[in-house]
Amino acid sequence: MKKIITILLVGMLLASCKTDSKSVEQPLDGYIISGTAPGVYNGIRVYLKSNDQRGKMITRDTAVVMNERFTFDGKIVNPEVWLLSGNSIKGTLPIIVENKAISVELNKDNIRASKISGTKANEDLIAYEAKVQDISTKRNQLGGQIRTAANAEEKNKLTAEYAELNKQVSEMPINYIKEHPKSLYAMVLIDKLMSQRDTDFNQVTELFDGLDSSLTNSKFGSDVKAKLDAVKRQREALSATEIGKVAPKFTAPTPDGKQLALDDALGKVTIIDFWAAWCGPCRRENPNVVKVYNKYHSKGLEIIGVSLDGTSRQKDPKDAWTKAIEQDKLTWNHVSNLSYFNDPVARAYNIRSIPATFILDENGTIIAKNLRGADLEAKISELLD
Repeated sequence: MKKIITILLVGMLLASCKTDSKSVEQPLDGYIISGTAPGVYNGIRVYLKSNDQRGKMITRDTAVVMNERFTFDGKIVNPEVWLLSGNSIKGTLPIIVENKAISVELNKDNIRASKISGTKANEDLIAYEAKVQDISTKRNQLGGQIRTAANAEEKNKLTAEYAELNKQVSEMPINYIKEHPKSLYAMVLIDKLMSQRDTDFNQVTELFDGLDSSLTNSKFGSDVKAKLDAVKRQREALSATEIGKVAPKFTAPTPDGKQLALDDALGKVTIIDFWAAWCGPCRRENPNVVKVYNKYHSKGLEIIGVSLDGTSRQKDPKDAWTKAIEQDKLTWNHVSNLSYFNDPVARAYNIRSIPATFILDENGTIIAKNLRGADLEAKISELLD
């Protein structure tokens, strides 16, 4: 009797698990993507790929097809859209990877016709991509009709229709996010919008704030918000250093440990020169800067060198900094927090690469930037000769 009861309990538990798996997305400690691949030979590799922060396509995970099946498993911090592809399969299939169980029925002849199930986010992705594909098909058809239009009137009409379709595509992410505030895919779209150069970040902030709290309060939501705030700060810093703006004020340590403020170092013309001892292009440019300084210092030119030394590869960043100043004969003012690109001054000026220069007038207004070589000397000559 005891054995029978045990069997019944196990059966009930299995039945319960089976029912739950169909009705509720099961959060896991990592992702499990179970795939079927009819017609795909044993040994064929399939991949999950995505773009890294520099836009380079990299492989995130690899699996091998055996008996027309494959499995990916791993762990991801936040949901991301990756691309599923295979060695003998044309094209790629977008898939939202999150720490849940996901199933894929791979169509080797038309990968976009593959089926993804197991998560609501992928259902939303598939529906969205279907609309995009529908518009793309219409655009391709219109493109052919425009090329073979019988007259200018017909061509103009078709061109206007084509432009309207382009507008629909550009507005799709915005409209989707507004209409689906509870969809995880809406958050994925916001994350994607932030990587586009022409994004209106005030609009993106409004879209984020309009999402359901279940999304904005999630780990993914917190990370997207942090990224959004960081990008907004970068844009604001970039705007603050446009030509015609007053240069951001700063005070920073000199090599002897004193504090030097920008206002105390301004000349009739001032160059703020971002550089570092480890930076080859900076060191190669230094002789030209020395030449310009020696020629125009007596006429009112001042230079403030802001060093971005402090990389972890330097054993003694301050020693490298001061030795480079001496070796290159840089006899002007110098400051540095020895914090690499995290230097507060570099962050205030949105410095992403060096050498970088800003030329200020006597009032501290930016009048030119990022001039090197002959162009730098020509500009200083124009201002002081």
